[in-house]
Amino acid sequence: MTHPAPLPAPLYQGSVNTWECDDGGHLNIRFHFERAFVGLAHMARALELPRAFAESAGSTLLAHEVHARFLKEARPGAPLVMHGGVVDIGESDATLCLDMRHHDGAPGTAFTFKVRHVETRGLRGFAWSDRTRAAAKRLKCKLPDHAKPRSIDREKPPADASLANAAALGVKRIGGAVVYPDQCDALGRLRGEHFPGRISDSVPNLLAPWRQAAATDGVQPAGAVVEARLIIRRFPRAGELIEVHSGITEIADKTLRLVHWILDPETGAAWASMEAVALTFDVKTRKALTPSEEARARVSKLVVAGLSV
Repeated sequence: MTHPAPLPAPLYQGSVNTWECDDGGHLNIRFHFERAFVGLAHMARALELPRAFAESAGSTLLAHEVHARFLKEARPGAPLVMHGGVVDIGESDATLCLDMRHHDGAPGTAFTFKVRHVETRGLRGFAWSDRTRAAAKRLKCKLPDHAKPRSIDREKPPADASLANAAALGVKRIGGAVVYPDQCDALGRLRGEHFPGRISDSVPNLLAPWRQAAATDGVQPAGAVVEARLIIRRFPRAGELIEVHSGITEIADKTLRLVHWILDPETGAAWASMEAVALTFDVKTRKALTPSEEARARVSKLVVAGLSV
């Protein structure tokens, strides 16, 4: 099978560790995003921003939104390689595509980053240099078809996510955590992969009824995200608290649409939010499950009207 040519800039390259895999036997979403943020650091270098994520950096790339398509699961030992390109560039912002493939060139996970070029301390916008603009021209690319949104509206304005609005909507608290120093980057901010990581750790508290209903006749159910949109609003630091408030917004034949608000319980403001389209599959057959009408009716009670990313 012929696959699209890789994007111009070589970025992350490595393989899947067993300890990075979840109960579905494949790379957990946290580590898909971990590779994406490694790729972003290499992309900064390709854009003539050396050491952009080092403590001594004068400016850096601030990711404020990531769209992801999960196209082919990555299982233990799988080799992976990522390439990137510049889809669009503004005065101090850009849209980047980071495309992670399997060893045979098959698309694995495609990330579209919206980033701002900012100074590292106050995160104020910083115009691109002529050197970076020249690099961006060399790295110009079209967004590959397999990276384009399928089930998520990437342009929908962010919701007013807050603790007060979560309570008003009846959004369920499904997770509580604290930020540890080893989860932070060189500038002391929570690393990007830990936003979906907190959600991944918490979501069984929401989806247990759905998965229990699917666990019949020897079926061993697990979940998989097929598309997601992460909006990063603020970056917590070590010692700060995180709560995850989540709800189901849509039930389709084989998928659920979920919205997660990652909130600061001290101030009530949002750290981040994420919309995800996920399915349940049988670990043995690797095939998606179609829950019964009874299971669908049971989970429909968890749908939260008016909740958005």
